[in-house]
Amino acid sequence: MTATASLGPLLQIFFTEYLIAQRRLSPQTIASYRDTFRLLLQFIHRKTGVEPASLSIADLSADRILLFLDSLENERKNSVASRNLRLTAIHSFFRMVALRDPASVGIATRVLAIPLKRTDTRVRPYVTREEMDAILAVLDRTTWCGRRDHTLLLTMYNTGARVSEMSSLKQDQISFAVKSYVHLRGKGRKERTVPLWSRTARTIREWLREIGRSDNAMVFPNVRGEPLSRFAIHLLLRKAVQRAACRCPSLKRKRVSPHVIRHGTAMALLQSGVDIAVIALWLGHESIETTNAYVHANLVMKERALAKVLPLGTPFRRFRANDTLLAFLESL
Repeated sequence: MTATASLGPLLQIFFTEYLIAQRRLSPQTIASYRDTFRLLLQFIHRKTGVEPASLSIADLSADRILLFLDSLENERKNSVASRNLRLTAIHSFFRMVALRDPASVGIATRVLAIPLKRTDTRVRPYVTREEMDAILAVLDRTTWCGRRDHTLLLTMYNTGARVSEMSSLKQDQISFAVKSYVHLRGKGRKERTVPLWSRTARTIREWLREIGRSDNAMVFPNVRGEPLSRFAIHLLLRKAVQRAACRCPSLKRKRVSPHVIRHGTAMALLQSGVDIAVIALWLGHESIETTNAYVHANLVMKERALAKVLPLGTPFRRFRANDTLLAFLESL
């Protein structure tokens, strides 16, 4: 290949061989990378008029990549985090290009030199225990959908599972015994086992008895027996939150998503004194640094720390031993 090598064959190798066979990335990551290049090729076609099938590696210069990234923020109103996600996919492609086509190393090097933007570090939103109780209380458990939604949201809060893990949860991933647990297959092909409260285990057992036990069946199907989509889970949660906001006013100020419930699980564990490393294992975090963000959001812990500090203007009190302690020391 040369520096004017066609983009198409390299892009096909990237998706059919490099990402799947060599890196073995998850389907979700591959889909994200696919969307990135779909947006990139459409952008270059609008700017140059060149059909995507006729593009070469030279057409994906660093300057054009920078223009594309700027358009994501300015035209599509994407966040900096989304911009960085798209750039990560482009970097991955050009790392493969540098290995496959030595003549394109110069172009690849310049693209790989494009840095990720620093993002703002925001306090993570989460639901409190009281807010979660209010959400669960409004679900109508006299209906089939209400019982399913109640079981789903209770399990989600108990396990801290991602929405993708809940939508793909099968019955053989749940074990009922003296100590019941659920086996989750999460992001990055990482598997973990999370224990269940007795209340959660009892609710899930009753639900499975209602829909019929079958190891390969989904735990939370829709009315047609198919797996619930992530959009459906977002929608049912949004409706429950809207109804619960009448009972719990603090919910009116929050945008509650399945991931916010996951944050709520982490905060409940942290406030109960669970070690941060255990919380990382519970949530399936690859790095404990990800879990440390919950410490920054934990206002209760900060209030406890503040209570130990003397207010300004308070005279410093020195330690004075009482007579009992002095008598003890003198007796030694």
